[in-house]
Amino acid sequence: MNTPGVFPLIAVDIGNSRVKCGRFDAPPSADTAGLPQPTDFATIDPAAGSWDELDRLCGNEPAGAFVWWIASVQRQTTALFVDQLRERGASRITLVTSQDLPLTIRLPRPDMVGVDRLLGAVAANHLRKAGQGAVVVHVGTAITVNLVSTTGAFLGGASLPGITMSARAMHQFTDLLPLIDMQSLSEPPPAVGDATLAAMTSGLYWGAVGGIKQLIELYTAQVGGNPLILLTGGAAPSVAKLLPGHARYEPHLVPAGIALAAAAAK
Repeated sequence: MNTPGVFPLIAVDIGNSRVKCGRFDAPPSADTAGLPQPTDFATIDPAAGSWDELDRLCGNEPAGAFVWWIASVQRQTTALFVDQLRERGASRITLVTSQDLPLTIRLPRPDMVGVDRLLGAVAANHLRKAGQGAVVVHVGTAITVNLVSTTGAFLGGASLPGITMSARAMHQFTDLLPLIDMQSLSEPPPAVGDATLAAMTSGLYWGAVGGIKQLIELYTAQVGGNPLILLTGGAAPSVAKLLPGHARYEPHLVPAGIALAAAAAK
């Protein structure tokens, strides 16, 4: 377990569209059944410049009172975010890499894997039973489906375009297909569309769900048994309901993985 100096911690998950921050005031307990949950949470839209959320998240404490662990897949946003932290007096800033994680990574180049995917595996290892594999699905700008072995090693996975990304591509690379908003889709659309817009919505949504289902089936056959299935990301709640009954949605999966990794730091 870490020294108390690693906490209070703000775990930062910088994706391609949003920045998600979770505040953890104390180290997670090793015997907690579920994932550690942030005492407060903030979502920042860098395009909108909503940096005041950082001040709200810190509450009555200055930013310098916290340790900041940042997991990022977007370099430009990371630079902006770190600048905002330094303007607020934060100095204990860690850009999380694969080497910071309590995770066996069975890949030729662990440094080339999205750190959010690896942190999902760290969180899965906290939840899965001994001898149980895990499948971790991130439903965001891109969709990733990742496999954790029965011994807790990250084995890799698959990446495919997210629903909104696919919608933009259909509009950009055709002459007549409209640009449709898939971000607000909270319930599954009808499978049979009765017009172009409805047909596009059906294909985009059910194509993504079908890809996720097929990958889960293939991964389950590889690790055997009844793997733990975790989902996170914007569209994950509606997708989770369409997967096997034991699939579970974890909204703070990556921040929880960061908190667990920080607690295990030497």
